[in-house]
Amino acid sequence: MPDTAHETVPLAGVSEAEWALRCDLAACYRLAEKNRMSKVVWNHITARVPGKDEHILVNRFGLRYDEITASNLLKIDLDGNTVDGTGDDVMLAAYVIHSAVHKARPDVVCAMHTHSRGGLGVSALQEGLLPLSQESMLFFEAVGYHGYEGMADDVDECDRLAANLGSHDHLILLNHGLLTVGRSVGEAYWRMALLEMSCQHQMEVLATGRPYVLPPRDVCLHARRQSEEVWPPGVHEWPALRRQLDRDCPDYKT
Repeated sequence: MPDTAHETVPLAGVSEAEWALRCDLAACYRLAEKNRMSKVVWNHITARVPGKDEHILVNRFGLRYDEITASNLLKIDLDGNTVDGTGDDVMLAAYVIHSAVHKARPDVVCAMHTHSRGGLGVSALQEGLLPLSQESMLFFEAVGYHGYEGMADDVDECDRLAANLGSHDHLILLNHGLLTVGRSVGEAYWRMALLEMSCQHQMEVLATGRPYVLPPRDVCLHARRQSEEVWPPGVHEWPALRRQLDRDCPDYKT
């Protein structure tokens, strides 16, 4: 069972629902750090504030992922204005990428962006992500691709990024990294974990230089439906991952 000894009372003016979301989002940052999906103080994971669709939570610029807690997350609106904190706390790329997603996709609660090793490798391949493993079947014909436009600091890029994500829950930003979204923090995280696992596996297979096997399209589609419907991402994994954090670094909930 989760360790509740380190639970803290919510911040002043924060609802129980928002506090629960803050704990989930802080957990997501810690797990990204533990699993080598962070980049010191760069990159970002956001979550939509319950009951406040125009507000999202994000990391304060300058904090490492292992320093993120439920209480030090920053709240901004979808136009990049801080609801608490100062403008210097917000990384422009976080606004450009995440506002595009949250504005275009009201169904999305959490969006996660990484520059992870496997994802960077696949983002540079013309063939994109291949269905080489059971994990990768979740993404078969379910990934968008967004061309590289330089550092993500141009507000004009928002519409193009949102269009390339479309109705997908996964986006490969060419020569840049990965993006996943979910109806919960746990869903977005587990989609990212599987996407990065699939990318790492693909790079390892290609590095052998040996011929590889691609299952038939109908089998891939069947496996994707199973991944989405029989074992929906994050439902079973997220509680287990939270228990791990409660044991190893319970301060994320403070």
